[in-house]
Amino acid sequence: MVGVHSTVGTLVLLAFLALTVLNAVQLVQGRNVSWAIMLSRTAALLLLVQWALGFNLLAGEGSITPFHYLAALGTLFTVGLEHGPGYNEPDQPKRRKIALAATAGSLILVLIAWSIGMSR
Repeated sequence: MVGVHSTVGTLVLLAFLALTVLNAVQLVQGRNVSWAIMLSRTAALLLLVQWALGFNLLAGEGSITPFHYLAALGTLFTVGLEHGPGYNEPDQPKRRKIALAATAGSLILVLIAWSIGMSR
């Protein structure tokens, strides 16, 4: 189960990296990329799967530093910011800024959790 959690964690990291780059490109170019929402939802779904795997490990065989869990659960706020106020903002430039800030925050938190997990 730890191996699956590590693999999905790497996919989550790559998804948020790609999403952060894509949101930066959208902000700089001042235009929307049609598949950005699909990538955002895919990254969020992968993260949800990762949380489920993590809680399963927590309930069973797994033990890891609390910082891993805090970083992972911190993404709840950044993903929520992107999918809540970020999606509902009518001003396109402001929406792109919110999306970039939220996904960059998610990327940083996922990178912290991933680094802790890989160091074990």
